[in-house]
Amino acid sequence: MSGEPGIVVITHNSAEFLGPCLESALGCSPNIVVVDNLSTDATCAVARRYPVELIANQENRGFAAAVNQGVRALSTQFVLLLNPDARIVTPLGPMLERARQPGVGAVGGRLLGEDGRDQAGFAIRRFPTPAALILECLGVNRLWPGNPVNRRYRALDADLSVSGPAEQPAGAFLLVGRDVWRSIGGFDERFHPLWFEDVDFLRRVSAAGFQIWYEPGAAAVHSGAHSIGSLQPSCRQRFWYGNLLRYAARHFQPDLVVRLVAASVLVGVGLRWLANRPTGDVAGLAWGYLVRGRSGEAPVLHGDNDKKAK
Repeated sequence: MSGEPGIVVITHNSAEFLGPCLESALGCSPNIVVVDNLSTDATCAVARRYPVELIANQENRGFAAAVNQGVRALSTQFVLLLNPDARIVTPLGPMLERARQPGVGAVGGRLLGEDGRDQAGFAIRRFPTPAALILECLGVNRLWPGNPVNRRYRALDADLSVSGPAEQPAGAFLLVGRDVWRSIGGFDERFHPLWFEDVDFLRRVSAAGFQIWYEPGAAAVHSGAHSIGSLQPSCRQRFWYGNLLRYAARHFQPDLVVRLVAASVLVGVGLRWLANRPTGDVAGLAWGYLVRGRSGEAPVLHGDNDKKAK
């Protein structure tokens, strides 16, 4: 296996950002795989300008499935997941050094905005608790972002200049050992087409006894959420709420807790409806969890707008 990490970049209509991303990645490793989820712009043409392997899917398989494809295409000991709107601006050595320590399963690096500031609230988070998701669904975290539950969830109390254990580093710049990936089973493709797949993965990494680390000695500049804007608002709500409910059913106990999360989704959807904002078909999904608890897991959400998703 090569000493450099393999790098996986998942694209969907990412032509605007992909060139600088790949240039920075090639400065760190020659082992790069781009997995494209049916872009309709020049993304694939941009990828072909660089010495990388391109896997051009003929359908939008979703983010999780595309990541699994990319990891399978590599044979490196470590794999870095890198968003196409991120540019690596330091050597990866500190992340690799940390990842090689016994018991470490995943390492996240420092994420900076275009203004050079830390992306606080995104770069690292703690695993969402039922209370955090309930407040999120009800809109409390948006109206009162400084509330104690949200501050803890988004790790707003963390010093992002200091290396240390972290529950949920962002999947935009995340290094994982191949052996860990194999033992955990990779991303769960039922989180389709996006959202909560990386949270679920890291929670399984932690549950398996591996450490998760944040290492600010390696950094990337990250624009953020470039592909989400192409989703229709109703589909955005359907995918986000649907995968939030799926995550709650997987990781929260007892059934009463899952039902409380589902109830908060129903209230949140009602508030959006009263405000004449799109809600997709979220109410039906939430009702299934409210009635059946953890056994009410929704089907994977496919639809015409999947082609517009990440």
